Amino acid sequence: MDPPLRSNGSNTKPVIQSPTRGAGRSRVAGRVDRVLNTALAGEGAAVLNVPAAELLADAVGVASSIEAALSRPGVGVMGHWMVHQLLRRSNLYDDLVNSLASPNAVTRAAAARICGAARITDSVLWISDLVKDPNPRVREAAVRSLGHLGGRRAVDELMASAGEIPLYRLAIALARAATDVDIEALMRQPANERAALATVLACGLRRDVLRVSPLLGIAHDRRWPKQVRLAACKALAAIGDRSAADGLHRLTMGEPDETVKQAAERAHRRLLKRAVGRPR
Repeated sequence: MDPPLRSNGSNTKPVIQSPTRGAGRSRVAGRVDRVLNTALAGEGAAVLNVPAAELLADAVGVASSIEAALSRPGVGVMGHWMVHQLLRRSNLYDDLVNSLASPNAVTRAAAARICGAARITDSVLWISDLVKDPNPRVREAAVRSLGHLGGRRAVDELMASAGEIPLYRLAIALARAATDVDIEALMRQPANERAALATVLACGLRRDVLRVSPLLGIAHDRRWPKQVRLAACKALAAIGDRSAADGLHRLTMGEPDETVKQAAERAHRRLLKRAVGRPR
């Protein structure tokens, strides 16, 4: 599973939870976890004596260990820098990035997973090329990786490839990668309908209460494409903030389009149900 979404300024719980760490980890992932803990504790001489090939062979476990370490409270930018320094000291940094160009599709996908988990920004352009890879497993790993990497470059690359990424995957990756500033800019001036759809759905995935008002505006505004208005209703239901209830109710009363009206009614019912709690 993927790690928590980036903070959006609201104290809310993301849809997708952090990976579970437990006894099922491999030997390699366990070793990565121990060395990461040592490095993040400030041990500047820590070295990960594992060849890149072994890391790539257990990419899912290794990526999960890295994600968990970097997602801990207080790690921040300095923690990311420490992890990058650890990879450089261990002669792994360049090997992992270079593996993105491997002729082996399994290796490319594995490298994308690990580079994304470690948030290696030097890999953004390489990984962006993998979004168009002929292998579906590599494409999936590349989109996921851009979501983990985050930052404006990753967001720009995701949106540039929006037409080649399944909408639900695009929305998930965007929800992870984008900052509040990115989301605001994308909502204000989306490049096209697909970009607008992905951005609106990402707001719902982020549980972004800061976007309730603009989402209500989109839902009510008949100048927006119908599918975007429907997505706005879904996003408001996913956010679940009670402040949207009145606006959704007005939409149910005055909307002539039956499909949009039904979407608003479903969202409104969901908000009311949350407000009163589940019946005993």
